[in-house]
Amino acid sequence: MKLLTLNTHSLAEENYEQKLQDFAEAVSKERPDIIALQEVNQTASEDAVPECDLNGYFPADKNTVIRRDNHVYRLVRILAEKGICYSWTWLPLKLGYDKYDEGLAVMSLSPIADVKAPLVSGINDYYNWKTRKLLGVCTKERPDEWFYSVHFGWWNDPDEPFKKQWERTSKHMLCHRKVWLMGDFNSPAEVRDEGYDMIVRDCWQDSFMLAEQKDSGITVGHVIDGWRDKVCSGTGMRIDHIWCSEKTDVKSSEVLFNRINYPVVSDHYGVMIETR
Repeated sequence: MKLLTLNTHSLAEENYEQKLQDFAEAVSKERPDIIALQEVNQTASEDAVPECDLNGYFPADKNTVIRRDNHVYRLVRILAEKGICYSWTWLPLKLGYDKYDEGLAVMSLSPIADVKAPLVSGINDYYNWKTRKLLGVCTKERPDEWFYSVHFGWWNDPDEPFKKQWERTSKHMLCHRKVWLMGDFNSPAEVRDEGYDMIVRDCWQDSFMLAEQKDSGITVGHVIDGWRDKVCSGTGMRIDHIWCSEKTDVKSSEVLFNRINYPVVSDHYGVMIETR
């Protein structure tokens, strides 16, 4: 099984159209079974997509409106033209940059069987960018295994600290047998006694550490929004992770979209693992 996660930055990226095509081309070659995406957006003022055109879509919220420039909607359409059909879901969480509906997405080669979207922030305000939810799916192929796209806050945020969001996450995950958490944790693996170590103490397994074959794991190679006044070493940070609730046989962990493996498509690099 292949799992891929990427904080996409979506429509906020320069040269967006080329990057969308580059990402779709890489997905068509790698064919991940599950793809978890963060910062997936659409223009709030764009026209809605007719329901009949939402092929493979599994709503996380029946009131969600998919608009024509929705990043994951367009990605799925490009892949379908290549003969690759993904089941997908998307959940808007907040208004980004004063013009985008921004949220999380999950794509699956196996049809999605169910979806959950728990709130993990104390704030639940669409106009407050610190609102945080998780978006998880199980599939028809793996009904007892859940795959979540996540995007947490920072450890020392005065309003929404990582610790509180992680505690809510851990409580919710008790209802599942096996879980994968995939995404932007805003918790550098290089920093001790903060978010990364908290997850380890709760007995979650970092797929990077389990992998037989791996590279540096660095997913942010430069200073980005949210980290300009925080830690960012000269060698970059490993803040995008794939965690599993139990020890699993991981064949490889590889950073993608870092110019070494596929062109850069976002301000984050992606992570793909392969299990046995």
